[in-house]
Amino acid sequence: MTDLLFLADFSVIRPEPGLFVWTVLIFSIFWWLMSKFAFKPIQAALKERDNDIQKSLDEAKLAREEMSNLKSENEKLLAQASEERAKILKEAKAAKDAIISEAKVKAKADAQKIVLNAKNEIENLRMAAITDLKNQIGNISIEIAEKILRKELSGSTEQKGFVNSLVDEIKLN
Repeated sequence: MTDLLFLADFSVIRPEPGLFVWTVLIFSIFWWLMSKFAFKPIQAALKERDNDIQKSLDEAKLAREEMSNLKSENEKLLAQASEERAKILKEAKAAKDAIISEAKVKAKADAQKIVLNAKNEIENLRMAAITDLKNQIGNISIEIAEKILRKELSGSTEQKGFVNSLVDEIKLN
C-alpha cells in the first residue's frame, strides 16, 4: 500500500529534487553522447552539403559567365562572318562586272576585226572583179582592134609601115 501512496503523492508539476538531479544527469549524458556521436556527423554532413551547394552555385555562376562570353564571341564571329560574306559578295560582283566588261570589249574588238576583215575581203573581191573585168575588156578590145586593123590594113606594105611606127613609138617610151 505504501507503494500506492507513493504513486498518489507523485506530481509532475512539482518534481522532487532527486528526480530533478537524475533527470539532469541522464539528460547531460544523453546530450554528451548525442553531440559526440550524432551532432558532429550531422554537422559535418550539413557543412559538406553547404559546401556542395556553394560549389554548385559558383560553378553555375562560372558557367553563366562562360555562356555569356561564348554568346558575345559567337555574336562577334557572326558579325565577322557577315562582313566577310558581304566582302566576298562585293568582290564577286566586281569580278563579274570586270569579266562582263572585258567580254564586251573583247566582243566589240572581235566584231570590229570581223567587220574590217569582211571589208578587206569585199574590197579584194571587188578589185579582183574589176581586174578580171578590165582584163576581159582588154582582151575584147584587142580582138576588136585586131579585127579592125586586119580589115583596114589589108595590104602588107601598110601593115609593115604601121608596125614600124608602133615599134618606134614603143622605143621612145
